[in-house]
This record gives sequence, structure tokens and C-alpha cells, in this order.
Amino acid sequence: MPAAYAPPAELDARVPMPRGRRATELLMLAFAVAVVLFAYASVGFGLNGKLPSGLPVYGLAFAALMLAAHLAVRWLAPWADPLLLPLAALLNGLGIVMIYRLQQSGRDGNPGNVISTLSASATELQVIWSAVGVAAFVLVLAVIREPRVLQRYTYTLGALGLILLAVPALLPASMSEVNGAKVWIIVGGFSIQPEEFAKLALAVFFAGYLVAKRDVLALAGRRVLGIDLPRGRDLGPVVIAWVASLLILVFETDIGTSALFFGLFVVMIYIATQRTSWLIIGLLLFVAGTYLASVLFGHVGQRVTDWLHPFAGNNATHSAYQLVQGLEGMAYGGVLGTGLGHGQPFWTPLVQSDFIFTAFGEEIGLTGLMALLLIFGLIVQRGLRAAVTVKDPFAKLLAAGLSFVLALQVFVIVGGVTGLIPLTGITTPFLSQGGSSLVASWALIALLMRISDTGRRPAPQPIQDEGMTQVVRAG
Repeated sequence: MPAAYAPPAELDARVPMPRGRRATELLMLAFAVAVVLFAYASVGFGLNGKLPSGLPVYGLAFAALMLAAHLAVRWLAPWADPLLLPLAALLNGLGIVMIYRLQQSGRDGNPGNVISTLSASATELQVIWSAVGVAAFVLVLAVIREPRVLQRYTYTLGALGLILLAVPALLPASMSEVNGAKVWIIVGGFSIQPEEFAKLALAVFFAGYLVAKRDVLALAGRRVLGIDLPRGRDLGPVVIAWVASLLILVFETDIGTSALFFGLFVVMIYIATQRTSWLIIGLLLFVAGTYLASVLFGHVGQRVTDWLHPFAGNNATHSAYQLVQGLEGMAYGGVLGTGLGHGQPFWTPLVQSDFIFTAFGEEIGLTGLMALLLIFGLIVQRGLRAAVTVKDPFAKLLAAGLSFVLALQVFVIVGGVTGLIPLTGITTPFLSQGGSSLVASWALIALLMRISDTGRRPAPQPIQDEGMTQVVRAG
């Protein structure tokens, strides 16, 4: 009998599988939870020299939420980027800590003034919204198993995004207006900011549309000053986006949403076509639109005036009071800050939402603010890395768009409260009080992790002995 066949050693060797990095994610997640608990304890010591009584409850609830998110990633997206979840968890937790600190101001014998726009149960509500956000995170991972599935619904999601943007403008002021901006849907005691979800739907729409039309939009027309301008017939999409952003500005009096919407489209069309001319055209249209709006509409002009001259005349005590209080708070905090619980952020109106970044600046200083911006920057970097890694053009463009819209939102709000650009009034992702922004931010992280999982997922293992035959002698 012939000897049994043995395949060559090189064929028998298994193809090495890359690591999923879930253990790294769990370790970094534990570190993020520890930092949040330390900050929470520091608030108690800063306010009254004692540990907060709710530390065990809030700590366990937050840790359980993050552990649930981690287990969902292990199950649904085992190859996803290991840093996105810990970074988002850290920001979410620090937002809860600051809301607790502001809630306790002037209450339960603590120093400071009571913030009238912040209820005594604000921290509990923010923890509940965090749970809803994590649930949305898990739901997105469970429903969207492949990013390219979203491409089938390009125009459906585009229509949905436009509807979400338009609804507040169509509702009466009593059901949509808060502090002069018509960006809410208010029914009874429940309110939602639909623009936060509209930006996700529109990012999918822009990605699907530009992947299909990028070859046409990339065609060059006249060459001016060394730059290939697009053909005149191809300017339609960017002009439509510009007009739509102006309509948002006019009917909803919301500069932030208008800037996010138009900026997202311009950057995504630039990424899709790699034509610098689109950036130049978009920038010129944005500057022209901003100037026209500042001249034609009083509320926009006032924002520009307050930005240029916050301390002139009676601006500091009237129209620019919120901006000036935020700037003075950050100046009081200096480089290292006063320490959590030792500052006076309660003087700034709506410090828990629009100006929560200035509250951090006052109590953890410039050093702490740089750390927060670094965390946001790392999320954007990991999102862009996912865009580079994934091969599908739609998923690549979507990841780049989602990363940019997060970066743009942070730039717009941080630039506004620090006096770099006119104040817009949008929220800081993960940090500001409220549910809409938090839930939408968790959904954005889930989309980035799904794209990252697709890009990092190893190819199927080949069948080791495929094509090999063996001769067997009968008898």
C-alpha cells in the first residue's frame, strides 16, 4: 500500500488572522470610566469637601452602559476600531460630570447661584439620554451590517433629511422656537432637535449622490489663475445647497445648522472630485451669503456685531452678555483652571448647553480644553482612518463626511464661544445637555465603527487543500 498523502507544509499552514483589538478597547474603556469617576468625585470635593452621595449609583450605571456597548461591539463589529468607543465614552461621561456640577450650583448648601434653566434632575435625565444613545449605537450596528446597504436609500434619506430640517420652520413658534431659533419640535413636555438627525441622513445622501455623479462633477471647464473651474452646467448642486442653507438661515434663524449643512456638502464634493475649485467656489458663496444675511437680517447682523465688538457700548451687558461671561470665565480659569467645583460658571446664561465648553475652560483651564479638543481630534482621525481603510467608494466618502461634520460642529461651537467666529448656538457633541445631540452623536460613532469594521475585516480563509487530488489504489 502506498504511504498516505501528506500535503506540503506551506499549504497546511493557516493564514494568520489579524487581531480584533477588543481587549485593547475594553482596557481603554475601563480607563475612560475611571477618569469619569475621578472627575465626579473631584466635583464633590470641590463643592463641599465630600464625595458625592450619588457616586456609586451614577458610576455603576455609566460603567454598565459602556460595558453593554463593548459587548455589542464584540458581537456585531468585532473588527471595528478599538479607540472610537472609549473616546466617545470619555466625552459622554465628562459631559455628565459637568452637568452634575452645574446642577449642584446653589443647591443642597453648595456655593454659587442656582441655574434657573437647569432642573434638579438634570443629571439623571442626562444619564437616561446616555442610555438611549447607547441603545441607538447598538441598534445601528445591529441593523446596518454593511455600509453599502445605505446606498440603496440615497434619495429616501435625502428627502428625510430635508423634511427634518424643514419641519421646525413650518411649525408655529410655540412648537418650534427656543431663544429665537426655530430648530425644535416641541410637543407637550417633550422636545427634539431634528437637525441633529438630519445631518446624518444628509451625509448618507451626499455620499450616495456624489459617488454616482463624481465623474461628471470632476470635469474641468475654464482654467483661471491656474485653477480648473467646473463647467457652468455642473454648478447646479452647489448652488442648490447654498440656497437651501440660506433658507435655513432665514426661516429658522439658525446660523449653525446653515453652516453645517453647506460646509458638509462642499467638503464632500471636494473629497469626491479632488477639485480645489469646488472649495474656492463654496468658500466664496459662503462669504457672500453670510454678508448678505448680516445686512438683510437683524439677528445675523447682531451676531456679527457682538463678535467684532463684544465690549463696545452696552454690548457686554446686553446682546453680547452671554459671550462676554463665557470669555471672562475662561480667562479666570487660566492655564490650569480653578478646579472642578471651584469656579463660577453659573454666571453664563445657558452654560449647560451652548456654553458648556466655557464651563470646562474655567474649571479645568486651557490645558483641559486642549485635552478635550485632542479627544475630538482623535475621533476625527480614527474616522478618517476608517475612510482610508475601507475599499467601497460609498463607505469611504460617508466616513470622511461623518468625520468632517463632527470636526466642523466642534469648530463652529468652540470658535463661537471663544470669539474666533460669530456665535452660532449649536451644541457641543457628547458634552452639552440634551438628548437629540447625544443620541445623534452615538449613532454617528456607530456608523464610523461599522465602516471601520468593514475595512478591517479579514478576507475569508481559503480552503487549504482546494484543488488537491489523491490517487487511491483499489483492492
